[in-house]
Amino acid sequence: MVAAGRCFDFGKCEVTMASVRVWQKKQLRLDLLNFTQRQMFMLGNVGAGVVKNRLRAAQGPEDTPAKPLTKKYAILKSRLGLGNRRNLSFTGNMLQNLAVRTVSENRAKAGLSTRKDRLKAWANQKIQPWLVFSPKNKAAVTEAARRIFDEMKKRLALQRSLGGRQR
Repeated sequence: MVAAGRCFDFGKCEVTMASVRVWQKKQLRLDLLNFTQRQMFMLGNVGAGVVKNRLRAAQGPEDTPAKPLTKKYAILKSRLGLGNRRNLSFTGNMLQNLAVRTVSENRAKAGLSTRKDRLKAWANQKIQPWLVFSPKNKAAVTEAARRIFDEMKKRLALQRSLGGRQR
């Protein structure tokens, strides 16, 4: 991991850490991430999880029922025993592949892993936005962030009292 820096013309320089790509094959190693990246990874997973739960419940971007399927597609899904609701689960791959893909100190990005799923996601996004935070999703992520900050406060106070890392 290499720090990228930039200097302003008034003499102030700042160093920022580059983003880290998250690749998960069989085992994800979080010990290679620094403290704040690990927290953003946890927060990003909470965000992806609450969006997945909303989609499984066939809710739209405002926590209202999602738009109905076309008549032909609803009949096809009903015949296959999958229900006739827009829950993005015809094959199950789209929601399964939605995961945190990039983590930095102040941002976590979730995305789909395969090109086929990204194209399906783009088409579904044109019908009705689905990869967005609803009001309930925002509240859940905010609550998770509050818990992470409360956890962090205890460690920071202990580090400072022991003479540890201070900025």
